[in-house]
Amino acid sequence: MMQGTENMGSMTSVAIEAETVETDSRETGESRVLQLQDQDEVRDYVTIGAPFVDNAKMAARNVNVHYGEKHAIMDVSLDIGKNEVIAMIGPSGCGKSTFLRTLNRMNDIIAGCRVDGEITLDGEDVYGRQQDTVMLRARVGMVFQKPNPFPKSIYENVAYGPRIHGLAHNKAELDEIVESSLRRASLFDEVKDNLDKPGTGLSGGQQQRLCIARAIAVSPEVILMDEPCSALDPIATARIEELIDELKEKYTIAIVTHSMQQAARVSQRTAYFHLGKLIEVGGTKDIFTRPRHQLTENYITGRFG
Repeated sequence: MMQGTENMGSMTSVAIEAETVETDSRETGESRVLQLQDQDEVRDYVTIGAPFVDNAKMAARNVNVHYGEKHAIMDVSLDIGKNEVIAMIGPSGCGKSTFLRTLNRMNDIIAGCRVDGEITLDGEDVYGRQQDTVMLRARVGMVFQKPNPFPKSIYENVAYGPRIHGLAHNKAELDEIVESSLRRASLFDEVKDNLDKPGTGLSGGQQQRLCIARAIAVSPEVILMDEPCSALDPIATARIEELIDELKEKYTIAIVTHSMQQAARVSQRTAYFHLGKLIEVGGTKDIFTRPRHQLTENYITGRFG
C-alpha cells in the first residue's frame, strides 16, 4: 500500500524493552525514565505493541513533522482502523495533537511546518499533488478543543458545509441534512424550536455537539477530535462520550485526550506518545492494565505527565 510497509512488522520485534529504559539510581532513588526530557533520549526508540491493523482506514508511515528547526514528530507509523475509536495520549507537548492535525493537513496553515513521510486514506495519498485539501477536510472532519460555532444561526452552522459542497439540491434536502446531523449529534430535540437562534448562544456542551453536527453534515469518513471535552463540565463530557460511542458505528474516530479515564471509556485502541515519538500502541484495556513499556506505565500511573 505504501513504502516502508515491508519492514514494519520486523520493527516491532526489535523494540526496546522496559529494562533498557528504566535505570535505578541509588543516590537519588529515582529511575532514569522520570528524567526523560530530551528528544535525543527517545529518538531511537521503536514503537512496541500493535501499531498496524488489517482494516486500516488511514495509515501513516514514517511521518516526521518539523516546525522550523523543531522536530515535533519523529518517524511515527500508525494505522487507524475502520469504525474504531483510537485514543492518543501522552504528556503535554508530546506531539499527539500535531500528529492528529497531519491526518487532514491542518498543519498546512502553520507557517514553517514541514511534514515528511506518507499518510493515506483508503490507500490514497493525503499529501499527493492532486489532493484537494477542501475535499480532504470534508472526508476527514475535525472537532477542536474549544467549541467554535460560526457567528450564524444554529441552522446555518450545520447547513454551511452541505451548501458549499453541493450536497443538497433544494431547501427540503438541506432541511433533511440539518435535522439528521443534529439528531446524530444528540442535539435536535434541544434546539428544534430555536434553529434560527445564534449557535454562539448555546451552552458549551451544546456548542460542541453543534460543531460535531457541523462536521458530520458533510458526510465525513473520519472524525478527528482534539481534546473535545477539555472545556466542558462532567455532564456535558458524558454526553459527548456517549455520542462518540454511537458515532463509531458509522465513522472512524481518532481522539486526543489528556484524560486517561476518557480514553479508557471511549476507545478500543490507545497510542502513547512521548517527546514526539510513538512509544506504544495496543488495545485500550491492555495499555491501561498491562503496558509493555516503562514510559507508558509511568505515565498512566501518574509518575510524570
